[in-house]
Amino acid sequence: MLLGALTLLAGGCGSGAGAGAGKGTVTVFAAASLTGAFTELGQAYERARPGTRVRFNFGSSATLAQQLVQGAPADVFAAASPATMKTVTDAGLAGPAAVFARNKLRIAVPKDNPAGVDSLADLADPKVKVALCAEQVPCGAAAVKALAAAGLKVKPVTLEQDVKATLAKVELGEVDAALVYQTDVLASGGKVAGLSFPEADQAVNDYPIVVLTRAPDAEGARGFVELVRSAQGQAVLAKAGFQTS
Repeated sequence: MLLGALTLLAGGCGSGAGAGAGKGTVTVFAAASLTGAFTELGQAYERARPGTRVRFNFGSSATLAQQLVQGAPADVFAAASPATMKTVTDAGLAGPAAVFARNKLRIAVPKDNPAGVDSLADLADPKVKVALCAEQVPCGAAAVKALAAAGLKVKPVTLEQDVKATLAKVELGEVDAALVYQTDVLASGGKVAGLSFPEADQAVNDYPIVVLTRAPDAEGARGFVELVRSAQGQAVLAKAGFQTS
């Protein structure tokens, strides 16, 4: 179903036989939390456009935005927050971005939950070792917002530069809990357990995507963005735990 839709999508870009096919490499800078879903979409995109390669740079949205501002070449930017996207649009590197998904925080704990964490308030206990994303990255900004909504002050033992690194602290048993996205809990494949909490509803992150104005392969970039926003792309994102329209 997805491949058939992609074939139609590829045929709709450009005109003439083979237009848009095998043109080269589409470089996508994307938030670390999109790793699983975008990798799947990139593979499907390549199958639909033989000869085309989708190359990803996954990482902290804030770091990726700075790389773009400093001149890193790319075709597409998908951020985990409007604030990090604004860094790129304010620099004149892209026009208006479109929100294609949303993500919500969960408390990630080891499967055996040795600290007995069962609520957000437990993270304020100094005996509980907590990992958070750094405040300047979207998952960290969301954590600050959620904790403020709950009236809690948490002293993390580590601040990580992206959500994957934060989750890894739980997977390795180095901390008792972490605030990560629900998508990352799912992506762990059962290595961690995820606990929901009501304040997460007040810290939902919008994910915007845009074709960069200096995209080396603007046509390929538009095709990839169209895929992400299509019904098929949204289904892949929903399967990964994102909230979609």
